[in-house]
This record gives sequence, structure tokens and C-alpha cells, in this order.
Amino acid sequence: MQASDSFRSRRPPSPSGARQTLTTGLPAAVPRFPQPRYVEEGTYPPQQMSADEKLAAVRQDHNAMPATFGRPSGAAGLGGRLGGGLGRISSGEWKILIAVLLVACSIRLFRISKPNSVVFDEVHFGKFAGKYIRTRYYVDVHPPLAKLLLTLAAWIGGFTGEFDFKEIGMAYPDSVPYVLMRMVPAVLGVLLVPITYLTLRALDCSASTSLLGSILIIFENGLVTQSRHILLDSPLLFFTGLSVMFWVMFCNEDKRPQHKAPTVHGAKGVVISGPFSRIWWTYLLLTGLSLGAVVSCKWVGLFTIATIGASTIKQLWALLGDLHIPASLWMRHFIARAICLIAVPLLFYMAMFEIHFSILRNSGDGDAFMSSEFQHTLQGKEMHDTYADVAIGSTVTIRHVNTQGGYLHSHPHNYPGGSKQQQITLYPHIDSNNDWLIVPALDPSHSNTTDPMKTLTYLKPGSVVRFRHIKTGKHLHSHDVRPPVSEVDFQQEVSGYGFEGFEGDANDNFIIELDEEGGGDDGGRKGNGRGWGGDRESGRRVRTLRSILKFRHQLTGCYLFSHKVKLPDWAYEQQEVTCNKNAVRMNSLWYIETNENPLLPVDAEKVNYKLPGFFGKFLELQKVMWQTNAGLTSRHAYDSRPHHWPFLRRGINFWVQNHRHIYLIGNPFTWWLSSISVLLYIGVRGLLVLREKRGYKDFHHSAVVKYDQLIGFTVLGWALHYLPFFLMGRQLFLHHYFPALYFSILTFASVFDLVTSTMSPRRRIQVAAVIMALSIWTFAHFSPLAYGNPWTKKHCMSAKWLKTWDFSCYDYHDDYSQYRITTSAPAGEVVHTHAIPASPSAAGVNPAVKPVENLPEPEVLTKAIQKEKLEPGRDVFEAQPIDDLNERLKANLAMTGANAPVDPKEKEKLKELEKSKAEASKNAQKEAEELEGKVGPLLPSELAKVGERVEKKVSSADTKVEEHVEEKPLGKIGEKSEAGSVDPTTVQSVEKKEATDKPE
Repeated sequence: MQASDSFRSRRPPSPSGARQTLTTGLPAAVPRFPQPRYVEEGTYPPQQMSADEKLAAVRQDHNAMPATFGRPSGAAGLGGRLGGGLGRISSGEWKILIAVLLVACSIRLFRISKPNSVVFDEVHFGKFAGKYIRTRYYVDVHPPLAKLLLTLAAWIGGFTGEFDFKEIGMAYPDSVPYVLMRMVPAVLGVLLVPITYLTLRALDCSASTSLLGSILIIFENGLVTQSRHILLDSPLLFFTGLSVMFWVMFCNEDKRPQHKAPTVHGAKGVVISGPFSRIWWTYLLLTGLSLGAVVSCKWVGLFTIATIGASTIKQLWALLGDLHIPASLWMRHFIARAICLIAVPLLFYMAMFEIHFSILRNSGDGDAFMSSEFQHTLQGKEMHDTYADVAIGSTVTIRHVNTQGGYLHSHPHNYPGGSKQQQITLYPHIDSNNDWLIVPALDPSHSNTTDPMKTLTYLKPGSVVRFRHIKTGKHLHSHDVRPPVSEVDFQQEVSGYGFEGFEGDANDNFIIELDEEGGGDDGGRKGNGRGWGGDRESGRRVRTLRSILKFRHQLTGCYLFSHKVKLPDWAYEQQEVTCNKNAVRMNSLWYIETNENPLLPVDAEKVNYKLPGFFGKFLELQKVMWQTNAGLTSRHAYDSRPHHWPFLRRGINFWVQNHRHIYLIGNPFTWWLSSISVLLYIGVRGLLVLREKRGYKDFHHSAVVKYDQLIGFTVLGWALHYLPFFLMGRQLFLHHYFPALYFSILTFASVFDLVTSTMSPRRRIQVAAVIMALSIWTFAHFSPLAYGNPWTKKHCMSAKWLKTWDFSCYDYHDDYSQYRITTSAPAGEVVHTHAIPASPSAAGVNPAVKPVENLPEPEVLTKAIQKEKLEPGRDVFEAQPIDDLNERLKANLAMTGANAPVDPKEKEKLKELEKSKAEASKNAQKEAEELEGKVGPLLPSELAKVGERVEKKVSSADTKVEEHVEEKPLGKIGEKSEAGSVDPTTVQSVEKKEATDKPE
């Protein structure tokens, strides 16, 4: 036999394009392993493919095949038209997805109207909706999109903004559509469920894996709690999930070979699949819009942008290394991604702030955060043109360049210590007590024969002047006396000094200096070093709004100075003003805002602020948001650090009332499994890297490559949404982990898909069913904390799996039957939060837990009192209202029939007693917590003993306060107090005491 007879001769290949079946005439099946890379003409270059590329190519072409070639029934329906890897979803899966969606609705919307009172941060975000509706400007650390969605729901529901959401536990009146407002985050929370399912299917996970991931999202207690209230995290998570889903679909479409429609009459065919097809552009653009939306809800969305950005860089890097991709085609890929993933999100983000500015067109309590130029763009803050040249005899208002530009201010109240002269402060609001008259320096020799007040004498560098307070007639004064708060050697007290018939002394004299780096057309208030700009006169003499000034004390050489230090309540917590010999430059700069002088001619030059446009306002607000966010460093009773989050070490107390409790805590089963899956991937990935170094070929296995890319993407998202929080020193709470939690749940589902990939479909669904059942049971076990449902102390104590979980079991009844008896609680039993962590003293003895001092992030902004309700001295640097004892004292006067001034000694004594009461309560609380921390949960007998000691200490201090307030008379008019004779200037009603500083 010849050699040729032992081999079978090969049939020559069929001509290209001629492969048709003889019986049907239809095109033959596409090649099993088509090359995934393409060139512009759509041909397949000869290159070697890896196993995972071949597997992906088969699936892509299988999706592109018509139904007659074996695609599942129904696959050519909605999933096939959507593309992006969803072509494998059958009609049966869509029915299952609808059923899952209905379950999600029932979980998220169950009793959503309960409680019918303010819960947790509804205090802030409900209030912001009212400000939008009333068009009052405010400042918050979060971008506006989620708040605008809540406002839209409130506006549709007829909300007028009158309800102020003042405190947690405040009942909603019928005029507040709070249910409709809660529906916004609830519906977005429901929609996150199908997004999770479709994302996992697009990631090439099985249907059972996708169903498992969706169920874990539905029955996650923390997500349920957060999505049922007027909060921002549910919109944030919705847009995060939407961004990831669209990006995964885009990546699937990008991997498909490029196909074009047949050429017709010489016209170039349109790309119908693969890169640069219509569906490819659609998913890329939708990804960009979703990224813009997520960062417009919270800045945490920047971490989502970073996740997509890292994936994009990897794609472009791979394309750059593909020698079959021409440079021009690579540049098209780069430009397409830059436009859709950078420009589109940025434009969307800016558009949200354009809407924000257009709605908030009126002055509000956020004005003081902004620059003077910004403030004067708001209605109600407009300023008329004012004279440019400043001269002797001018009535001026003087503003600080730094610290939000407060006004130099005085009022008829004296320092309690030091010189006991009239107070000088910095005040952030327009007020007649901000007006000062510029008068010439004191001339003891009377050498000046002309009256300088009757001749026009312009102020120049080196001019020596005095500033007389218009309302009180006192002169701005400094001397070698330590200031009330900043008691250091290089700082001096600044006061108002003088009386009728007294001209003053040399300590009233200040020398005017021009700052070398300030001035110019922009006012130089940013210290930009542009010199005097286009206003040359501002370098020669003092000009309103243009010259940046320093006021140096003539005798001591110190500079008029202010900083972010508040005076105590005796100065209405206004900002301290001192005279500093070692002054920081920016804190010693001032400028004149308004200027009136009767000697100036009517046609004299006038100036006004140069109002910023949209970009100027936008950039300034971003800076204010960043600075305010970074400044939220005070501790909170329920804050936590990032290392607590993955294993759910602590939650947040949302609401306690009528023996019911809402406490933000996740589903422990879901949290712990998802965190373990992340750690498992990191460990296995490290092991595979080590094995590769030893020559093992694990990464040549297509399944390893597939799941490494899949799980690696979700773990990257988890890391980028979690690890940056370790760099932050600000207040952090459990809900900051929710975006990372979403990625960890996707990671667990992907790990499950890997582990069960070799199982039969029946066995895989059985394992998934067990996990789902455990998740549902855990959800039900902790559901009373999510819904505020009745619970018993016994069940609550059994649910404390970790001793760090500080929800209070003592707020609950002993038996469910007691809930049928107690349908409502007296006002005294309402417990508002943010509250002190649960302890026997808080729950078993003293039912009224007081709010803590440091509220979550937006509170620093929103506690600023509205202008029309402003108290004296309420500035923007304080988050809490003044602890004012005047009401208590007035009630005492009314009971005793006395119409007398408040004795300062008595007021100080009362304050000391109040302080001792608070200290006693704090020490007792600490004692109980330390005892419980040492010995674990206390027995009922031990608990009763601790409660008795706490009650005895608090009651003792409380009794002293009550005895002092109710029994000790405060004196009559004309009687001498312990300090001596009554000063006639202080004989005034308590009501008039606070009226002197109210804004006009």
C-alpha cells in the first residue's frame, strides 16, 4: 500500500459566502470559533485565540443567530433586542423576574406610612425639600439630584414647605405628603432588585445565581430600612447599580465582532452589532448618564466613576497592545469613551446645579457660607451701588475677608470679665449694629483749626482714624487686656469704649494699611496677588469693595483680627474679634462693603460687587461643600469607623417611640457571607499568582480566566467604594458602606456561580434555595428593627448576636399583649434620637433620652436659623441652638410676680446647677456602660441596682436645680444684688435683652 492510501484526502474548503444548506438554502451556521478581533472592514485577521476568547466568541455568535438555528424559544424577544449579553434570558426568566419584583414591592412598601413621624435624617432632607419649595437658599454637603427627586414628590403632593421637620419624632401633619416622599427611595430600592438580576446575567452568571443575588438584595435589612424613609442612600444605590449594569452590557457589546449591514447601491453598510453600533453607543451613553446621576446624589459616586474608569483604562490598554487595531481606530475608541464617560457625567452634574441655583433664588440660611459676591446674586441680598471713595465722616460697614465674611459688629452688652467694656464681635448677617462712623484721630493739642468732619478728606494708606459705633456711640478700642477666649500674650481684647461727653483716648486710634497682595477689580478677597488690577485708585487711597485693608492699633502695633472661635452664650455665640500682634494674614484682612458720606457729590463714582456667573457660583459651592464636609470631625453617639462595617459591628439608632424601635442594621447572614467571599477571592487570587510564579498554568484554563475577570471586577468595585473611607477623618456611619455592600453581594453571587458551576442545575438551585431561606429567616428575625414593629424584650435580647449592637431592648414591652393596651404613649415617653447608646439607665429608669450634641453631617449646615427667625448671634459655625435659660427665668418672674432684672449671680448659679445635673447623668450613664462592658449583659437584679443608683444621682442633681429655680426669688427692682447696686442700664426686661441684635 502506498503512503497516500493510508491517509484520507481532505476536502477543499467551500468558497467564502457560498456555504448554504442544500435543502433549505439558508446560511450555514457560523464558524464555531470566529476571531473576536476585527479591523475596519469587518474581516477576521488570522490570530491565535485563547480558550476564554473562543468561549466568548461562541456565545456572542450564538446570541446573534436566528431562532431557527437553535436559540432558546423566546430568546429573540426582549432580551435579544436589548443585546449587551441579555439574549440568553428566556421568557420564563422574565416571568420569574416579575415575581421577584412583586416580592420586592411587598417588602419595601409594607407599612411605609409608619411611623407617621420624622425619622432620623428626614430632619434634614425633608427640610431641604421645604427650602426648595420656598426657594430659600441653603448649603448642604451633598449634590442636589436626590433631594430634587424628593422635592418633586413633595411638590406633587401639595407640600408648601411650612412644616420644618424640626426634630426626630415630630408627628407629620396632614399637609405633609411624607408617604409620597418616602415612595421615591422605596421605588428606587425596588428597582435595584431587577438591576441586580440583569447585571449578574450580563456577567454570564446562571439564572439561579442571579435569582440568589436578587433575593439577597430584597431581604437585606439595612437596605430595606434605608429605602423606606426620606433619605439619599437609596437613590445613590439605584444609580450605582444602574451604572454597573449599563457598563457590563456595554463591555459585552464591545467584545462582539463588528457586523455591518449589506452594502446597498454602493452605500457603506451600517454597523449593526459590535463596536460603534447603535446599541454600543446607547449603552456607553447610558453609562455616562448614570455616572452623572450617581455623583449628583452623593460624592460617594466618585468611587463608582473610579470603578468604571479603571475598567475603561484596562480596555484601552488591551486595545493598544492589539497590533491588529490601527492607531486611528484606537483613537476612535478613546474619544468615544472620553466623551461618554467624562464629558457626559460632568455636564449632567453641572446641569443639576444649574437647576439648584435656578430654584434657590432667594436669600436663606445658607447665605453666610458663601462669598459676598455670591450672596448678592440672591434676591433679598441685592446691594445698591455705593460710593467708591471713603473719607472722614463716612458711615461704613466693614467685612472680614476670611471666615465667611462676617461684619464687624457691636451691641449694648459688656464682657463679663476683662475690661467689662462693650463687646465687639463678628456677625454674619446684615444688621444696623454693623454701622460705623469714621472719625479723625484724637487730637489732644487741638492743633487742627478746621473741623475735619466738614471737609472732604479721603482715606489713604497711613491715615489714622477712629471708628465710632453708630447705635451706641462707643469707639472701637483695644488695650493690654487679654481677650475673653483667646487668652494668649500676643492677643488683646477689642472693646467698645466711651460715654457721653468723653472724646476717648489714644487706644481708639487705628492706622489704615493697604494689603500688598489684595485689591483690584475682584476685591482681592482671595489673596490672588494680582495687585491692584484695573482699579489703579485702590492702590492710592481706600476704595469701597476694591481695597483690602489692615487696621493696626497705633499704640500697641497689633492688628484687628478675627478667627473661627465663638464666644460663649453671653455674647450670643458670635465670633471673637481680637487685636493680634502675630496675626495670620488672611484673618487680619478687611474691606469696606458699604459707604455713605454726605460730603461726597451726588455724581461721585459708585461701585458694586462684580456678580459671578454660573461657573463662578458652581466652583465656589464645590469648594464650600468640600470644606464643610471635611470639617465634620466631631464624634457622634452612633458613628463608626470603616473597620467595623464589613462584619456589621455596629448600627445606627433611627427612631424610638411608643415602645417601638427603628435601628439600622444589616442582615448579618448576608453581610458576613459577602465579606467572607471578598476575602476568599483575595486569598485565592494571591495563591494563583504564587502558583503562576512556580510555573503552574492556572490562567490558561478558560473557567479560571472567566471567573477571575468577573469576580475581580466586583471586588475592585468593593475596594474602591470601601478603602477610601480609611483616609477620611470626618464623621462616618454604617450607611456609608452600602455601595461597597452592593458590590460584595455581587461578589458572593459570582463566587457561588463558580463553586456550583460543576453541579447539575437541580443541585445548584437546591443550594441556592438553602442560602435564600437562611437569608429570609435572618431578615424576619431582625425585621422589627426595620419596620418599627412590636417586639418583646426577650426576643430583642435573643437577637443581640454581638455585644456591640447597641439597640435598646428595654424600650420594648415584656409581652405582645401590652401593645394592644398601649396604643399611644404620653408626650413624656417619646424618645428622640440621635440618642445616647442604649443602657439600663436610658431605657429602664429614665425613658426620655436626650438628643446628642453632634448630629450627622448635614446638621452642621441646616441648624443655622432662618433669617426671619434669627436669634442674636446665631452664626453659621454652630450646629446646636443656644441653651438659653431666659425662658426659665421669665417663668420664675411670672410666678413670683416680680418684674425685676435678672441677677447675674443667680443666672450663673443656675447654670452651674444645670451643669452638675448633666455631669451626674453622664457619670451614671458611664458607670452603667462600664459595668456592662466588664461583666457582659446584666441580670435583671443587677440591672435594677444600677438603675437605682443612676436614678438617685440624676434625681439629686435635678432636685437642686428645681429648688433653685422655683423657690429662690430673683429680687425686685431697686434691690441690691450680691454684686452691689443695680446698674440702671441693665434694668430692662428679659425680652428686650435679645431684641437688640435682631436683623433688619
